[in-house]
Amino acid sequence: MKGYEQATGDIRISVRIKTYFVSKDLTPKAKPTLSFWEIWNMSFGFLGIQFGFALQNANVSRIFETLGADVEDIPILWVAAPLTGLIVQPIIGYFSDRTWNRLGRRRPYFLAGAILASLALFIMPNSPALWAAAGMLWIMDASINISMEPFRAFVGDNLPSHQRTTGFAMQSFFIGIGAVVASAMPYVLTNWFGVSNTAPEGIVPDSVKLSFYLGGAIFLIAVLWTVFRSREYPPEELEAFELAENKEVFHKDAQSPDSFYKNGSRQLRNGGIVLLIGSLLWWLLSKLHVEKEVFILAGGMLVLGMLLLTSGLLQRSGKYQNGFVTIINDFHDMPATMKQLAWVQFFSWFALFAMWIYTTSAVTSHIFGATDKASELYNQGANWVGICFAVYNGIAAVVAFLLPVLAKRTSRKMAHAICLVIGAFGLLSILVIQDYRLLLASMVGIGIAWASILSMPYAILTGALPAGKMGYYMGVFNFFIVIPQIIAASILGFLLTKYFHGEAINAMLLGGISFFIAALLVLRVDDRN
Repeated sequence: MKGYEQATGDIRISVRIKTYFVSKDLTPKAKPTLSFWEIWNMSFGFLGIQFGFALQNANVSRIFETLGADVEDIPILWVAAPLTGLIVQPIIGYFSDRTWNRLGRRRPYFLAGAILASLALFIMPNSPALWAAAGMLWIMDASINISMEPFRAFVGDNLPSHQRTTGFAMQSFFIGIGAVVASAMPYVLTNWFGVSNTAPEGIVPDSVKLSFYLGGAIFLIAVLWTVFRSREYPPEELEAFELAENKEVFHKDAQSPDSFYKNGSRQLRNGGIVLLIGSLLWWLLSKLHVEKEVFILAGGMLVLGMLLLTSGLLQRSGKYQNGFVTIINDFHDMPATMKQLAWVQFFSWFALFAMWIYTTSAVTSHIFGATDKASELYNQGANWVGICFAVYNGIAAVVAFLLPVLAKRTSRKMAHAICLVIGAFGLLSILVIQDYRLLLASMVGIGIAWASILSMPYAILTGALPAGKMGYYMGVFNFFIVIPQIIAASILGFLLTKYFHGEAINAMLLGGISFFIAALLVLRVDDRN
C-alpha cells in the first residue's frame, strides 16, 4: 500500500487504525531536526504574504470609497475575501497533497500564487471603476490564498513534532512584522518621503499606489526566497517519517461498493436536512428585512446541502471514483483533534473580528468622547486605533519566539489557553480605560493572544494529520476562521442594537467572553504528540 496516492474515489479514510507498513522497501526513519536558519528560510515567504493581506485590509475600503462606493455597501464588497479563502484553500490543499514535480510539493503553489498576487497588487490601485476593483479583490485574495494555504502544510511536512511549535511561531513573527510595516507604508511614504496622500476625485493617491507596488515586489521576492532556499521531502520519505513517529496513521482501506452506497445514503439524508434548514432560514431572513450580509449564512447552508446531495447521489449511482467524492468524504472523516480545535478557533476568531470591526467606534466614542466622524477629535481617536493595532502586531512578532519556551514548560494546549486568557483580559480592560494611552497596555495582552492564535492551533493540529492529506485538512481548517467572521459580521450589529443600546464598547465585552470560552475549550483538545 502506498502512502502517497493519486486522487481516487475507491478509497476511504478511516481514522485511529494503528497500522505499520513500509512501502517501496522504505524503513522508518526520524524526520531530521532543522536549524534556526532553515526554519527561517522556509517561513520567510510568509512576510510577503502578510504584506499582501495587510495592504488589502488597510487600503481596499479606501479604494472602494475613492471609486464611489457608499459606506453601507462596503461590507458586502468585502465578503469576497473570506468566501474566496473558504473555497480556494481546501482545493489548493487537496491538489498540493497530490503534487510532486521538480519544484516539489508545496513550492509550485507558493510560486504560482505569488506571481498572480503580485500582479493583482500592481493592478488593484489602478482599477478604473468600482466593479473592476471589486473583481480585482476576488482575484487578489484568491491568489494570496493559493500561496498561503500550502505554507501551513509546509511546516507539518518538514518539521518533526518537537519543532512544529517553533515553525508556526516563526510564521507568526513574519506575520507581525509584515502587518506592522505594510499597514504603516502609506503613512511612511507620505510623512517621510513626501509622496502625495491626496488625488483628484475618483483617483487613488500616489501613496497608496506606491505602497501596493512595493508590496507586490516584496511579496514575490519573499516567496522566491523560500522557494529557492528551502527543500521538500518526497512522498516516500514523508511516509517513512510517519512510521518512525509511531503515529496513528490514516489507513487506506479498499471500500466496497456497498459501503459507498450506504455512505451516499447518509449524505443524502444530511444534505436534505441542511438544505431544508438553509431554505427556511433564507425565507425567515427575507421576511425580517435584515442586512444583505446575513443572507450569507443561509446561502452557505444551501451550498453545503447541495454538495452533500451531489456527493450522495454520485456514490449511490456507483460514480465514486473522483476527487469530488473524496473531498466530501474526507471532510466527514476529519480527525477528532481537528473537530475539537474547530470550536477553539470559532470562539477565538469571533473575538478577533468583534475587535477589528468595532474598536474604532468603541475607542472614539467611549474614550475620546467623539461621535462626529468629521471632527478632529474623532480622527485623532481613529488614528490612535491604528497605532494600537500596529502595537499588538509588533508584540505578537516578539512573543512568537517565547511561545515554544512556554509550550515546553507546560504543554501546547496549556500555553494556548494561557495566552487566550491574557487576551481576554486585554479586551475587557478597554471597557474601564479612560486614558487613551493605557490602551497600549491592553494591546500587549491582545498581541500575546494573537501570536498564539497564529501558531499554537496549527502546531497541535499537524500532530493529528497524515502527510498525505496535510494540505487538504489545513485548507478545511480555514473554515473555522471564515465562519466566525461571517457570523460576527452578521449578528454583532443586531446584538449591540438589541441588548447593548448600540454602544460599540460592548463588542469588547463579547470578545473577551469569547476568548475565555476558547481558553476553556482548548483544554479538552487531544494534543496527540
